[in-house]
Amino acid sequence: MARPQRIVLVRHGESVGNADDTVYEREPDHALRLTDTGLRQARETGEGLREQFGEERVSVYISPYRRTHETFRAFGLDPAKVRVREEPRLREQDWGNWQDRDDVRLQKAYRDAYGHFFYRFAQGESGADVYDRVGAFLESLHRSFEEPDHPENVLLVTHGLTMRLFCMRWFHWSVAEFESLSNPGNGETRTLLRGENGRYTLDRPFQRWRTPEPYGRTG
Repeated sequence: MARPQRIVLVRHGESVGNADDTVYEREPDHALRLTDTGLRQARETGEGLREQFGEERVSVYISPYRRTHETFRAFGLDPAKVRVREEPRLREQDWGNWQDRDDVRLQKAYRDAYGHFFYRFAQGESGADVYDRVGAFLESLHRSFEEPDHPENVLLVTHGLTMRLFCMRWFHWSVAEFESLSNPGNGETRTLLRGENGRYTLDRPFQRWRTPEPYGRTG
């Protein structure tokens, strides 16, 4: 099994929806573009990725949203060294179709009180739903490691919540641990590094906004 040396997770750069949440009333979430700030963030992230990967090959998986595709293009990676696949299971949490700003703000308040993992948006998904599809993607990813010529690096261009849930699934974090962590900022990365013992560690933690409150020993 050719397990990669590193698995890099990247949140897309700032989108027009991050800058102005009224845009969700006029445009589909998946179609939102990056702002000028988002493009700058993505280019800066790309500089670090190019330095990190060097001449090594990269297997890339991209959420099917416009802002993640634009983020990847801004990285400026060498096309001869990357293998790119669109991966729908890495998409953003579904909050419904056309979104009313006031209703979404109210539901976000409900979610904050109920819990980000279990609260399901009225016409969309819960964090638990996203966890399930991320888990299914991980099974496919592990199968790809069986390829004898699998690249040394994996790059996932995705969304903040999806990044946290990927790490939750990979490292077997509890729901309480997940609930205590914040999303990374736009254009931020987290890297899973393989050690000499074959185990992966996270290069830096997610910011913690509260102390975990587990229900029992497994937390």
